Amino acid sequence: MSMDETVKFTVESEREKQIKETIKLVYEALTVKGYNPINQVIGYILSGDPTYITSFNNARNLITKIERDEILEELVKSYLKHME
Repeated sequence: MSMDETVKFTVESEREKQIKETIKLVYEALTVKGYNPINQVIGYILSGDPTYITSFNNARNLITKIERDEILEELVKSYLKHME
């Protein structure tokens, strides 16, 4: 690689880290309480109704601090990244 080439790199933002951690915590809380976390998160994203998310371990409060479009964006990016 010559010094004339551009090197591309990305730095994960603090917001992205926060969103990922929240999704993980919500997933774990839903699993522990016996819910299907995929169905529950989809229900929440589509409807905006926070009762799809358990209040166990503060999961409902955490997820409502993040915009649903941000959650969806992070999930789609993660999915597409794993397809590469």
